[in-house]
Amino acid sequence: MKYHLIDHNLFIKNRKNFAAQMKSSSLAVFNSNDIYPVSADSTMPFEQHRDIFYLSGVDQEESILVIFPDCPNEKHREILFLKETNEHIAVWEGEKLTKEAAFKTSGIKTVYWLKDLEKILFELMTQCDTIYINTNEHYRANVETETREDRFTKWLKNTYPAHSVAKSNPILQRLRSVKDPIELSLMQKACDITEKGFRRVLGFVKPDVWEYNIEAEFMHEFLNNRSKGFAYTPIIASGNNANVLHYIENNQQCKAGDLILIDAGAEYANYSSDMSRTIPVSGRFSDRQRAVYDAVNRVKDNATKMLVPGTIWADYHVEVGKLMTSELLGLGLLDKADVQNENKDWPAYKKYFMHGTSHNIGLDTHDYGILTEPMQTNMVFTVEPGIYIPDEGFGIRLEDDVVIQERGEPFNLMRNIPIEAEEIEDIMNS
Repeated sequence: MKYHLIDHNLFIKNRKNFAAQMKSSSLAVFNSNDIYPVSADSTMPFEQHRDIFYLSGVDQEESILVIFPDCPNEKHREILFLKETNEHIAVWEGEKLTKEAAFKTSGIKTVYWLKDLEKILFELMTQCDTIYINTNEHYRANVETETREDRFTKWLKNTYPAHSVAKSNPILQRLRSVKDPIELSLMQKACDITEKGFRRVLGFVKPDVWEYNIEAEFMHEFLNNRSKGFAYTPIIASGNNANVLHYIENNQQCKAGDLILIDAGAEYANYSSDMSRTIPVSGRFSDRQRAVYDAVNRVKDNATKMLVPGTIWADYHVEVGKLMTSELLGLGLLDKADVQNENKDWPAYKKYFMHGTSHNIGLDTHDYGILTEPMQTNMVFTVEPGIYIPDEGFGIRLEDDVVIQERGEPFNLMRNIPIEAEEIEDIMNS
């Protein structure tokens, strides 16, 4: 891994918190992700399943974590099963975790090779009544590929049909949504790397550069700071491309007078950052661009203040809609008749701001969190309002990542990333 070793006390604490929510006489199993093929002998870069990483810190394929708090054999209350390493693997693939390195990474003392899984699991299953399986129940999930976890669950339920089955995901949704101080420091690192990338881009952009040139500047800075790259596919959208919300082609030339909507963030140690900024290709906003920019920034600032413990996500978005409606009226994009005659299920402001304002962020860019439950201290949310005007050839989105505090306004992990229009212009023209 490129990142520095994480304090394994984080993973010890995470397992303890998970185990405390399990039923008595129960066992939970978590699998690594597959390495996915492209074609021939090509594969996609490995991305660890965030749940096993959250609970163990293991960032390696073909790994399995077992948590069995009530196991009569104390050494089997936490077990890691790893792909056995050898000299051949070390030469061809690189060093894999040894049992000693796995303990240093995870804090788990009992480590077996994967070849021993079925024998040891049989013993464990005779000692428990319930098995926790790990399913993907994120509200935005759309999975068409059968995962390693799915295949293991089929095998487990078929092999041990008399056991009761429970779900890990509801427990993880709550645990992962509230961040530990170690996690917050890792997310701050990801945001700091993003800042370096953005400042590099501000000094690079000028008329006639290409969107992919800007993408490359970010990647250069990310890799140089121990990130493996973007936390998600970046959006570098100049001119009217900004009005395509998920524009990712990044293959157009940036023209003088246009704006560039940048939605890009670095990952660090599998933790995400998620930043949006909108900058002028020529280094100066026009009066109209500046008016819209400042309106979006005001909505962002006022929306951020609403993210406090007890806030309900759906209610929050209604209030943000009111802020945006007021700004759109001031910009002349809506009039009073538009608002008076609006469809309450799709308010008038949605013509220019059609997406949500905030989502949980953490190990996943759209992270775990139960949106029907009140917000809590140390949850981390994006704040990302936007105004999109195809008829005028530009769109503006501004986005920060903020931590809900016990008292007062949220703490902005992106507080050092330039966002005020004057500062952006000053940097671009310095």
